[in-house]
This record gives sequence, structure tokens and C-alpha cells, in this order.
Amino acid sequence: MSDEQAPALTALLAESSIRLDEAAATRDDAIRKTGQALIDAGAIDESYVDAMFERENSVSTYVGEGVAIPHGTLAGKDSVKEDALVVLRFPTPVDWDGNDVSVTVGIAAKGNGHIAILSQLASILLDPEKAAALRGATTTAEVYSLLESTDDDDD
Repeated sequence: MSDEQAPALTALLAESSIRLDEAAATRDDAIRKTGQALIDAGAIDESYVDAMFERENSVSTYVGEGVAIPHGTLAGKDSVKEDALVVLRFPTPVDWDGNDVSVTVGIAAKGNGHIAILSQLASILLDPEKAAALRGATTTAEVYSLLESTDDDDD
């Protein structure tokens, strides 16, 4: 357990930050769109998108089950204005270094907040049924419902 209580995932996700009908030709295009959603949410400065590419070029943010979690490097933290999540669904999967990605979850976090957020996300995204439900989500309510499922699972 960390001594820093993570905020509920749903508290970090504005309804306008859930985009269920995106299209991207490439991995980089998908990262750029995920970064733009974080910019649109008011969470980051544009320079954070560069940090997202730096992270991706050093270690893939593909986590399995058709999901990638692009986020910036530690150096990009200065570009974060507020913690936020964005969820983008690509009905036509994007080739992510040889893996098909249908969903990106963009993270912007100050301090070490991203670690707690990543761990909460992992519990959803690594569950094949929940990941499949996220890939197939067609409404913002479905996305919220999936993310809420971890908010009260404090074991």
C-alpha cells in the first residue's frame, strides 16, 4: 500500500475526455491524439506530448489486451497542470509495434500520482473481460462503469 491515496479514476476523467470513435493511422498518430485529448482537458502543456513520445521510444506503453497507456517521462512532469485521464477508443485497431491497440488511456499526473493510477488501471486492463468490455464500449457510461469497478475494491 502506498501512503499516497490515489484519487478515484472516475474523478480524473471528464466526460469530454472519453472519445469512443477515434481513428489513427499509426502508433504515433494515436499518441498525438491521446496527448491532444489531455491538452483539451486542460491537464497538460503541449510539451508533455513530447515527453509521451520520449517514454514510448524508450519503453512501449502497450500493456496487452488491445490497450496502451501512453504517458510522459518524469522530465515531462513540469508540463502537467493537473492530474487527468483520457480514454480513446479506436474501432479500427492501430498497429502498436506489432500489437493491435483499440484503446489508449492517456495519463497526466504530478508527483508520483501516475504510479497509483497505473496500478488501478492495470487491475482493469489486465482482466480480459473488463478489457474486452472497454474495447467494445460505445457510451461514456460504459467507460465510467468499468473504471468505477476498481474505485471501491480496497483490499
